[in-house]
Amino acid sequence: MKILVTGGAGFIGSAVVRLAVARGHEVVNLDAMTYAANAANVAPVGNSPGYAFEHADIRDRAALDRIFARHRPDAVMHLAAESHVDRSIDGPGAFVETNVNGTYNMLEAARAYWTNAGKPEGFRFHHISTDEVFGSLGETGQFTEDTPYDPRSPYSASKAASDHLVRAWHETYGLPVVLTNCSNNYGPYHFPEKLVPVVILRALAGQPIPVYGDGGNVRDWLYVEDHADALLLCLEKGENGRSYNIGGENEARNIDLVRTICAHLDDLRPDNAPHDRLITFVTDRPGHDRRYAIDPTRIRTELGWRPSVTVEEGLRRTVEWYLANEDWWQPLLDREGVGKRLGTA
Repeated sequence: MKILVTGGAGFIGSAVVRLAVARGHEVVNLDAMTYAANAANVAPVGNSPGYAFEHADIRDRAALDRIFARHRPDAVMHLAAESHVDRSIDGPGAFVETNVNGTYNMLEAARAYWTNAGKPEGFRFHHISTDEVFGSLGETGQFTEDTPYDPRSPYSASKAASDHLVRAWHETYGLPVVLTNCSNNYGPYHFPEKLVPVVILRALAGQPIPVYGDGGNVRDWLYVEDHADALLLCLEKGENGRSYNIGGENEARNIDLVRTICAHLDDLRPDNAPHDRLITFVTDRPGHDRRYAIDPTRIRTELGWRPSVTVEEGLRRTVEWYLANEDWWQPLLDREGVGKRLGTA
């Protein structure tokens, strides 16, 4: 297929781009190159004959129309989004503009292209979203595809709105869509403002490792390369109009995750051990959801997919990658907001 990937220079998007090119697909990477994007994320495939890059913003409808007309994709994988909860607390407007208005523009550009092409049956608009749209769980239970939406941050609310738009364009206009909602991703090329890379880089620098609240917040951790594999499967085999929850089947408390990372660093960089001495509990994030957990029954039974990487193995791989790729992450530490506490409004 020829796949138009939005946000393909970001963390999850670049994993999709690298895997899709490796599997022989043609990929058009559309990215606005905002603070969290990095051309180095797609450098491994940058010279591939099946790869093309378009520097454009999903809020620019005219640019989208030109890109659809120029490349004539068989499918769209829409990952471009503002995604950091803490930043959404401090500046919600950017999340509404990109995640809501940007998704609207993508849907309209895709609908116009699909209609003008004679509504080819094989076309798909795959919208990639998050489990955060479902809100917060108690100590038991899991999110299913039928869980009512209950977003609690500006980020999750903007993603919930974009999910609703995608479903509406399917029901109203017949646009062929697939939706996926994933759990927390981690792995190589993760921008250093999220929990896992923050822990690794703070520990390497001998700086305090911040843990929100009591560290008891629970997340289901999904290795990013597993996620990319699931996304391509949903694009190719998912039922039109259907949504699929993608989970890592790896629930862990934040504090336990942090301690596991520290243990790997103790083994790999013993000179500064024990790294868990740097753990510092800080004031919790406003409205911090207590627990997320995904029921992956649908994707497992309908598409035969399960994650292949345990959280223990995935964290080890991730720590090793950051240790071996300082030239990738070091320049990012100077970008706006990195290393600062955000979301305290």
